[in-house]
Amino acid sequence: MDLAGLPKIELHLHLDCSLSFEVVKRLDPAISFEEYRNSFVAPVNCLDLSEYIKRAIPAIQLMQSEEALEAVTLDLFEQLARDSILYAEIRFAPLEHTREGLSVEEVVRSVERAVQRGIRETGIEVRVILCTLRHYNARQSLQTVELVEQFRTGLVVGFDIAADEAGYPIDAHLAAFQYAQRHGIPCTAHAGEACGADSVWETLEHFHPQRIGHGVRSVEDPALVEHLARRQIHLEVCPTSNLQTKVFRQMCDHSIGRLYAAGVSLSINTDGRTISDVDLTREYGKLVEVFGWTAAEFLRCNLYALEAAFLSEAEKRPLREKLLSGFKQPS
Repeated sequence: MDLAGLPKIELHLHLDCSLSFEVVKRLDPAISFEEYRNSFVAPVNCLDLSEYIKRAIPAIQLMQSEEALEAVTLDLFEQLARDSILYAEIRFAPLEHTREGLSVEEVVRSVERAVQRGIRETGIEVRVILCTLRHYNARQSLQTVELVEQFRTGLVVGFDIAADEAGYPIDAHLAAFQYAQRHGIPCTAHAGEACGADSVWETLEHFHPQRIGHGVRSVEDPALVEHLARRQIHLEVCPTSNLQTKVFRQMCDHSIGRLYAAGVSLSINTDGRTISDVDLTREYGKLVEVFGWTAAEFLRCNLYALEAAFLSEAEKRPLREKLLSGFKQPS
């Protein structure tokens, strides 16, 4: 099976966690490859999710100008092209990129402008999700979701809450998700990663997202797994990242096989291509090696991903045709 050549869809991909050495070197000519690896790539075994997230800090520090934001976004398109990606949703927190004078509107416009160019040059369809972060206050969360509403006529399609779910309660973000509901903004939310099944139940009850980022610890509660399958609430699963942050000790312990067998809608994602030092081709390879997955499982997960994508049915139709055609090719 030609894993590299299989068409792929990726829904859970952090822009500021996916900077290649080439683009970092362009933005910071003094950096060495060794320094890059030490600062931007997380250890195979992090102490916890917090240590993993810290690897985004040097990237965010570099991404404080329109030129840098555009360069990083276009660099990610090059990575997606090498990975045979048909469609991706990239996410980031705009408020993190205002430290040197950019307005939040300038930040979003810069990324959107680069995405438009990337689509033209590569043919890869990409949309943008804006993130609030767990440690933000209520005003910052509302400001972020209001940005989604402001830019929804373009390529911004959804709202997310990311960062350390174990360290901060949901209270500060209730108003933002209520705003999203009132305005029909599609939502995803990180849960069931650093915390267990209870965090997924809490997120579903109070945020009402269509998708869950990670959600792999849902397997700890059979009633939750049944609920996810029955309601077709999509899980954005990131296997390598889950091992790095010690959600599971080794790949054979990962819940993806059990969730898939239970009929849960799920997709395979990298989380952060640089921080996890992985692409989807290698993620697929690990699932082949450990779980014996075949093209049938990968096709099903990509169809699940497309169904859960924050796109209209008219936009999904040509992507579905390309996906099915690509999986029919001899491998």
